[in-house]
Amino acid sequence: MAATRPGRQAGVTYVIGLDVGGTFTDAVAADPSGALYTAKTPSTPPDFARGFENALDLLAEQAGLSTEELLARTSHVAHGTTAALNALVTGNVATVGFLTTRGHGDAITIMNVEGRYLGLSPHEAQDTLRTRKPEPLVPRSLRREVTERIDRDGKVVVTLDEQEVRTHLRELVALGVDALAVSLLWSFRNQAHELRIRELAAEEAPGLYVTLSSELTPRIREFARAATTIMNAQVGPTLRAYLDPLEARLRARKLAGPLLVMQGSGGTVSARRAPEVAITTVGSVLTGGVVGAARLAEQLGHPNVVSTDVGGTTFLVGLIVDGRPISTSGTVLGQHPLNTPALRVHAIGSGGGAIASVDRGGNLRVGPESAGASPGPACYGLGGTMPTVTDADLVTGILNPDFFLGGRQPLSRDLAEKALLEHVGRPLGLAVRDAAAAVFAVQNGQTGDLARKVVVEAGHDPRDFVVYAFGGAGPMHSFAYAAELGARELVVPLGPTAGVFSAYGLAASAVTVSAELSDPAPLPLDPARVQANFDALADRVRTALADQEIDFASVSLRREVDARYGPQISEVTTPVADGDFDEAAVAGIGDAFEAQYARQFGPGTGYREAGIQVITYRVHGVGTLPVDPDLPVLPKPAGRVEDARKGSRPVFLDLRYGWADTAVYDYRALGPGHVITGPAIVEVPTTTVVVPSGAEGTIDRFGNLAIRLA
Repeated sequence: MAATRPGRQAGVTYVIGLDVGGTFTDAVAADPSGALYTAKTPSTPPDFARGFENALDLLAEQAGLSTEELLARTSHVAHGTTAALNALVTGNVATVGFLTTRGHGDAITIMNVEGRYLGLSPHEAQDTLRTRKPEPLVPRSLRREVTERIDRDGKVVVTLDEQEVRTHLRELVALGVDALAVSLLWSFRNQAHELRIRELAAEEAPGLYVTLSSELTPRIREFARAATTIMNAQVGPTLRAYLDPLEARLRARKLAGPLLVMQGSGGTVSARRAPEVAITTVGSVLTGGVVGAARLAEQLGHPNVVSTDVGGTTFLVGLIVDGRPISTSGTVLGQHPLNTPALRVHAIGSGGGAIASVDRGGNLRVGPESAGASPGPACYGLGGTMPTVTDADLVTGILNPDFFLGGRQPLSRDLAEKALLEHVGRPLGLAVRDAAAAVFAVQNGQTGDLARKVVVEAGHDPRDFVVYAFGGAGPMHSFAYAAELGARELVVPLGPTAGVFSAYGLAASAVTVSAELSDPAPLPLDPARVQANFDALADRVRTALADQEIDFASVSLRREVDARYGPQISEVTTPVADGDFDEAAVAGIGDAFEAQYARQFGPGTGYREAGIQVITYRVHGVGTLPVDPDLPVLPKPAGRVEDARKGSRPVFLDLRYGWADTAVYDYRALGPGHVITGPAIVEVPTTTVVVPSGAEGTIDRFGNLAIRLA
């Protein structure tokens, strides 16, 4: 957490990445010279902004500045926040009124039948007697049907009844709605009626938050479009209520540059714009680590990476293939579809704060419930009484009770043992050390299962991937889940980003905006039609980037389509090459789709004879920020690896070796080129790394620990 290079001069420009998780708030400040400062502090629910400012204060202290001086020299702050996600999960959302085309008010109840299986595993979806659709996003009392009709070609068939709309708006306001979601049939082909409804809403209810489907998600499929629009309206006011005062507080403390908010797509958006597209920020705390992993992989020359993050609450897995994070054009939240581009990140509740318990059948379960930041694990001594993964890590000897967070938060082994014995040991007839070992093994099994599922089900061989492990608890467990996966190499990002790697990913991210439209048609397509669609989207993206009010170092555009074979109902997102369109370029879209299809589902799985349909066009715009931090190359160490050894202690790592006397090293005395042979523990101020028996760990030029697994 000390700076990698001391001595800052006036006028230095910083960039700050700040990741607010359920348990900890992590922060990184970087300048163009490569200096990095880091901070890790407990999150402060429900007032997460307080933890945000606490982290800034720690960064300033590391840099030898006041917080005001640091912020006055900051080009931008990139923020990963749980505000939108927490609002949806807890139900603390705005009351939304929903306007749709007459005859379609029940579409969000019917759910296109998808509500019975979206978000469920194949095993759960097949249990038809137990599957249930979720409650509609808007109750029938707050839905209104509008007299209007636009056909599939965008032609107005029935003119909008404006007086009826005014009546509906007055009724909904009287019923106490805080926001309005508008999703009319075929509005993605002609948004005139939706735009007019927003004008009427501004007249009838000034200040009412309004989301239009034609602006947020102009994509075919009525239910998904409506669901995305409604959820955006639910969380938009909540996100605005969080970001507006936060930005005001930062301005009062002299923040010079913009406050940016991470999106699920892996890019940021300005805090001013974020509430308008609030639903795109739902996955923001999941993606910072993947963005950081992609940046590190570029520097280390690793094309294929399994990005794993074990935080206080969750275990997250993302894939980087051929140097690019795997993304998706949509996702599912609470059995409702979301039409928002996002990095494909898989999560389970198996973080350091995951609670261990024994169910009625005598089975040991770990998570998904979490002790969170308050009261936290039992060993924190803050009132928590349930045993967690962190308590097990302490009792198994992996954690040093006097060196947690660099010694800033001492841990109580007695409280951890008491919780484990009461809630795990006695119910299972185990001694406390065996209870801790059991919790450790179950957590490793769960995380290993998810990592293997993500890689193998995507059609990849785990041996072709390097596992990156970060988050406070990731380096403690990564040796086990990487071995379970079948990977040969494991990299633990340390150096200045140790324990705060997701925040580094935020600091290294760019501003990303996207625009899309559905225009279904089979190949061969008229080149002029394809050109017009992409040109219109590119204009929208450039305008959106300009609206961020940021001076970008560079701007680039990337094009793609969602396409499918004729009889199919699902599309495959396919990159589209730059350049103007003629018949050959349009034919190239079909070739690119078939290549992408084969990569995703295997050679020979395509069927060109069925025909290819292009459904949706999409353009992503990326604005590169002026300060773009690289990891600094560290100097060779003066001392020997033996000088870093602090001693040894009994540690339980797995059933094969049981409890073994294990060497303990102080990371602060290690440097590039040092080699550590397992079993060993490396203690870092913000995390702890396990090098297992039979493995060898080497400190690389950036200070990361690269472990060759047996």
